[in-house]
Amino acid sequence: MCAFQDFVIIEVVNEETTRWLLEGDRSIQYQVHRDLLGVDRPDLRKRIETEGWGADILSRRRPDGHWGRKFYQPKWTSTHYTLLDLRNLCISPSNRVIRESIDIVAENEKAKDGGILPIGKAQLSDLCINGMFLNYAAYFKTAQEHLESVVDCVLSQVMPDGGFNCMLNRTGAVHSSLHTTISVLEGITEYESNGYDYRLPGLRKATHSAKEFILRHKLYFSHRTGEIIHKDFLRLSFPCRWRYDFLRALDYFRYSGTEFDPRMQPAIDLLIKKKGKDGRWRLGAKHPGQVHFEMEKAGKPSRWNTLRALRVLRRFERQSNSAKA
Repeated sequence: MCAFQDFVIIEVVNEETTRWLLEGDRSIQYQVHRDLLGVDRPDLRKRIETEGWGADILSRRRPDGHWGRKFYQPKWTSTHYTLLDLRNLCISPSNRVIRESIDIVAENEKAKDGGILPIGKAQLSDLCINGMFLNYAAYFKTAQEHLESVVDCVLSQVMPDGGFNCMLNRTGAVHSSLHTTISVLEGITEYESNGYDYRLPGLRKATHSAKEFILRHKLYFSHRTGEIIHKDFLRLSFPCRWRYDFLRALDYFRYSGTEFDPRMQPAIDLLIKKKGKDGRWRLGAKHPGQVHFEMEKAGKPSRWNTLRALRVLRRFERQSNSAKA
């Protein structure tokens, strides 16, 4: 057995790290049991909405069904990003209050192109927001009728290189954006995994081309120069908001059931390199903006990043080892 394989297997089953993770918020505990220990804990999932981060966020909901000032203001306490946070906490999809808020958005924030209108009286929607909306709206099982125009909008903006760019329908774009592409991919995958079927063949085709777009860049390299596209793509910030990074991409490939591809290898190697001596991954600098509260401190060991890193390695380590042998 090669040294690389020894390293990864020890990391994935490290009992001390698992115990530390299980000392975290209920949302972390639930996902550790589900993704690392292979045990579904619906009792823990239910407690997310009454204890810890989930309960805190829900308590900040206004009487009109919104958070923050408006649907998209301010970042990151607006209704939009709060709903995305609640989805990422894995709070129960049957939560009635959250679904009511999504219905308010779906019924009042549509642009003329069928997508979700971010702010003001603009006529065109933002594709990153459409992808994120599909993600949380499908997770919380919003009625398909609210999602169909968003799906139409998304499929109308597939770019020739296979990905997506939120500037295409506004100022024009000639190359897809990793930021937009990952947001749309997460939304489409959540849509399909929750049983929606409107225009599903087209969405599957778009998913395939968008995954290929990310893989063609080996997750963070320029396909033209071979250089790192942007140093921020290597930064492990969470919540990610609309921003792309290599761990977000790897975690998406894991969640979507994508098979290992050798073009993932540089990102997997980088993920292992970023592990601290304590077996944990730290939180990178956060994306500036208002927040409801601080889940974790930048520069400190992060349960979010450690959980996400370990479940990625758990998913891909065997195939990755075979490729390196």
